[in-house]
Amino acid sequence: MNAIPCLRVEPGRVVLTGSWTLATMLPHLADLQNRLAVPLPAGEHWDLSGLTRLDSAAAVLLWRTWGNAWPEALEIGELHRQVLGRAADLPREMPAAVKHAFHPLESVGRLLLKAAHNLRGVIALFGQVLLDLAYLFRHPADFPRKEFAANVYKAGAQALPVSALVGFLIGVTISYLSALQLKSFGADLFIVNILGIAIIRELGPVLVAVLVAGRSGSAMTAQIGVMRVTEEIDALSTMGISRSIRVVLPKILGLTAAMPLLVLWISAVALLGGMLAAMLQLDLSLNYFIENLPRAVPVANLFIGLGKGLCFGLVIAVVACHFGLRVKPNTESLSANTTSAVVTAITMVILVDAVFAIFTRQIGVPQL
Repeated sequence: MNAIPCLRVEPGRVVLTGSWTLATMLPHLADLQNRLAVPLPAGEHWDLSGLTRLDSAAAVLLWRTWGNAWPEALEIGELHRQVLGRAADLPREMPAAVKHAFHPLESVGRLLLKAAHNLRGVIALFGQVLLDLAYLFRHPADFPRKEFAANVYKAGAQALPVSALVGFLIGVTISYLSALQLKSFGADLFIVNILGIAIIRELGPVLVAVLVAGRSGSAMTAQIGVMRVTEEIDALSTMGISRSIRVVLPKILGLTAAMPLLVLWISAVALLGGMLAAMLQLDLSLNYFIENLPRAVPVANLFIGLGKGLCFGLVIAVVACHFGLRVKPNTESLSANTTSAVVTAITMVILVDAVFAIFTRQIGVPQL
């Protein structure tokens, strides 16, 4: 019987006995609330000395019954008085969230500081990669061959179908739109120059970079982030295994090695799509297109495209690994950092492409 919460109203006082906890009150909660809701005379004596247990749920119920004030006469044990004291300290209403006014200058400064912090982390990670390469040069037996091969396969071979589809459609689209304009000026033959320069030098590397940033870059960030959430990274450190050599370095080297091959692949498929569209729109034979492509597009453009692919792969991999290592042990941080990795990688690719355009503006351009 002592486990059942009991409430007894006697002349001049209210007596509570038994166990007043959420688990024991639930079967009798409606009856207890109805009996406590009956108005009691002022100065009523409350006798809680017979309580065996009192938890926070019952304490809040009693405190609200008393009108958020201590009764004039209360008989209770010291331990149970402390539980009621904690209920009394609770605010009657939750404080409203503090709303900060929007300040443009403050927002810009916060973004700049965040960007500077990420830039510092990327530079530190790149420096660690250089130190790891120096170590592996002295100890080639420690090179993670299996991890490197697995990343080349995931980032390179598995990306061939989707990159071929996108490249082919882009080539067809550019060739079709260019043919419509060239026909009006009677310059049909210049379709070879437009497609060659645009795809080999610019669109091929940039298309691959955007695809890889959204596909392989996000996968790298998510994989490292999950390892952070499940504490696998900490387990590697505990076992004395370098996380940078076993986790980070194979991803960076694998993506950097696969990117030039993907650039070559998507450029070839895009040119094939452009040739087919030009043949249908301008009646240009495939033989003419293939024979004039080397004359219209100097080979330097091919090296520039492959160089861009190499740099883009390095940038995407370093950024993806940096944000993966910044993941905190919760799912919200994982999704936020994965999104930031993709956006930052694409932004960095565009910046690097602009630098390439500035320094190679007079290389590989046919002089008329």
